[in-house]
Amino acid sequence: MQRLNRAMAQLTMLVLVVLLGSLTFFGSTTKPTQAQVSTPRTVFVHLFEWKWTDIAKECENWLGPKGFSAVQVSPPQEHVQGSQWWTRYQPVSYQIQSRSGTRAEFADMVSRCKAVGVDIYVDAVINHMTGVGSGTGVAGSSYTNYNYPGIYQNQDFHHCGRNGTDDISNYQDRWEVQNCELVNLADLATESIHVRSKLAAYLNDLRSLGVAGFRIDAAKHMPVADIADIMSRASNPYIYQEVIDQGGEPITSAEYTPNGDVIEFKYSTNIGRMFKTDKLANMSNFGTAWGFLPSDSAVVFTDNHDNQRGHGGAGNVVTFKDGSLYNLANVFALAWPYGYPQVMSSYNFSNGDQGPPSSNVYANGSNTPDCGGNNWVCEHRWRGIANMVSFRNYTSSAFSTSNWWSNGNNQISFSRGSLGFVAINREGNNLTRTFATGLPAGTYCDVMHGDFSNGACSGPTVTVDNAGNATITVNAMEAVALHGGAKLGGVVPTATVINPTATSVVPTATPIAGSVPVNFNVNATTNLGQNVYVVGNIAALGSWNTANAILLSSANYPIWSGTINLPANTAIEYKYIKKDSAGAVTWESIANRSFTTPGSGSATRNETWNVTGSNSSTATPVPATATPIPATATPIPATATPIPATATPSGSIGINFNVNATTVWGQNVYMVGNVAGLGSWNTANAVLLSSASYPVWSSTLNLPANTAIEFKYIKKDGSGNVTWESGTNRSFTTPSSGILTRNDSWQ
Repeated sequence: MQRLNRAMAQLTMLVLVVLLGSLTFFGSTTKPTQAQVSTPRTVFVHLFEWKWTDIAKECENWLGPKGFSAVQVSPPQEHVQGSQWWTRYQPVSYQIQSRSGTRAEFADMVSRCKAVGVDIYVDAVINHMTGVGSGTGVAGSSYTNYNYPGIYQNQDFHHCGRNGTDDISNYQDRWEVQNCELVNLADLATESIHVRSKLAAYLNDLRSLGVAGFRIDAAKHMPVADIADIMSRASNPYIYQEVIDQGGEPITSAEYTPNGDVIEFKYSTNIGRMFKTDKLANMSNFGTAWGFLPSDSAVVFTDNHDNQRGHGGAGNVVTFKDGSLYNLANVFALAWPYGYPQVMSSYNFSNGDQGPPSSNVYANGSNTPDCGGNNWVCEHRWRGIANMVSFRNYTSSAFSTSNWWSNGNNQISFSRGSLGFVAINREGNNLTRTFATGLPAGTYCDVMHGDFSNGACSGPTVTVDNAGNATITVNAMEAVALHGGAKLGGVVPTATVINPTATSVVPTATPIAGSVPVNFNVNATTNLGQNVYVVGNIAALGSWNTANAILLSSANYPIWSGTINLPANTAIEYKYIKKDSAGAVTWESIANRSFTTPGSGSATRNETWNVTGSNSSTATPVPATATPIPATATPIPATATPIPATATPSGSIGINFNVNATTVWGQNVYMVGNVAGLGSWNTANAVLLSSASYPVWSSTLNLPANTAIEFKYIKKDGSGNVTWESGTNRSFTTPSSGILTRNDSWQ
């Protein structure tokens, strides 16, 4: 399976040691793509049919603070007109313009969500275009039968010549499923180089805006090799493929795992069956033993936008319309160690075609969402679901169960090692008993009925004795959940926080044009659930706002590291802080740290938590006069075709770059240099290399002929932290013609 961060490929299911977003993003890819920290983010949410402006606010107000890894958004491309939800799945063009909003609103959403640690996954419709016919899309683009001006013509589609209408009629015929039309939708010939190039250009456009990964809609209707080729042209982003496999058909979900993750639909139908009609006591081995995909390849949910409406592999699934039963099923799904779980967030509907409400979730500039009424359901805000996200994040390193108990019917409990415990009562009578929780002695917040913050619980608590036992009452059709991240007395009281001194608010020097990379490295031990950040007196360091502090990577724990571009020749004041999953902040107790950034090159701060004077600086020869390129600039595609050897000296030369470089989870390799084609020394515009032949990272670029080139390879993680090569800049002069190959090793 191609995953953007290699070290994660076999990590026991998703001890997703967090942060993207391939984009966040994105070599082989992780889920999620955030930088490695001690408490991962392991749950994402589908905000079905939400507008981009609403999603941006929800990331800031709810998803980031609650620890969600990512948001799956509805297809963002131009689609056919109409009010039904499925009109979003009929592309007219690849403009980023839909009923969810404009391209600018989409880009703003991605940026704001990433700023709070939440990646964006796009629902990518790449199997087909509109229904066969003619019309006009929501952005004004016209189309006719198999003709989408400037994109596709008749020869770019399959015309299978079966069944009169070319529709699929026999799902036992593999060829027909992958070469005929799905309910009259114009079926793209994904074996065509032209089609693959157009689809890759669309995906790369989204990646340039910061998108972390893609749900591949209707993946079953495309051969595995076609998807692999398209994704390789998009630098192998994180993907999860829709392959509806309930058994009994020739096309199976397991075929698609070499490409990336696959949605395990058998999970949804079976969890629905167990909670609706069967016995929970029979779920002690729920997972691969039931014929499911391997856990580290599976994306799972109780329901999704399709099957909650009776489509897309639907069966006896449980949905928000089942009330408390739905809540309990999601508690189990988020507590049980299998797969990468997606939480569904719906709107109310009375028929299977009904489109979204016309109202925004955040109406008229309000910061209070319209959830729980007649419009938006917002299941992800139900306390029992929302607080189980932190449960799964905290217990991810204990990806197995212990202390399984059942009453032989529909009352169950289990532990996640010594990190968490959950009890579920799907019966009509209260359950009171002494449970073996596996937890250390102490008092814990029941996160099913209370919120934990700053060491206190807003609801009931449970006391665990020295033997790990606790006497608990679980009311009828309810659950109790405890975990070490919500243990009372486990967080430093707010009163002990030492705030930055008042003199740090205004810099004492006026910044000049340009910026320099500063490498921050701090030796800091943490408790489980804590991460280390840096915050300071300028915008790039959060302007002393801990909500905007910069997360450091724990890849070399106990050293926490990050590279941040700061204004040159500027007086900087800063401190390191620790934040836990509940948002509690611990400041260093020493005076503010301070230094002045150099006018050029780079600086390195090697320090120890709460110890002064433990830093050093080294310079890296990066031009101080480099002009920043806009962050939205589209990098030159890695598949750029070299210019023929007969190109004149004033033209361009194809250069093959290959570098042998090992990476840690969360990192990709880029190159940046002194010409526009290499980002003009701006790391935001560095060129992403492909990890298809890992540990060799490669790309072919067109660069000016007869030109002196200076460059370096860099590594970037999902949160944008940059690691430069050591040593002097690499340099060479491009020839006047031909093709040049460079085979390098990271230095």
